[in-house]
Amino acid sequence: QVQLVESGGGLVQAGGSLRLSCAASGRTFSSYAMGWFRQAPGKEREFVAAISSGGSTYYGDSVKGRFTISRDNAKNTVYLQMNSLKPEDTAVYYCAAAPTIGTIRGARYWGQGTQVTVSS
Repeated sequence: QVQLVESGGGLVQAGGSLRLSCAASGRTFSSYAMGWFRQAPGKEREFVAAISSGGSTYYGDSVKGRFTISRDNAKNTVYLQMNSLKPEDTAVYYCAAAPTIGTIRGARYWGQGTQVTVSS
């Protein structure tokens, strides 16, 4: 069982930055692939970024070059550094955990989400 708690969301102006954190419970965090997804009102959930247990990273096309995912296994935490934010980045951001990168989109474990709002 893995429990995920996101934090760090908020209101920011376009061009600004935010760093999201996702704290995970359990002693097996380092073996999990971790991901970030987002969902805006009226839209489908969108893949944002993922990081494998070995540290390989993957990004959605809309955030490449602006967002960076990282993990600190000693702190059981995964981060999403978001720079050059745009109004279209406004969404609820969710953290997810899965046994492998290949299964991250159908992850079994999800956090409750944190709201990110980017004003123009």
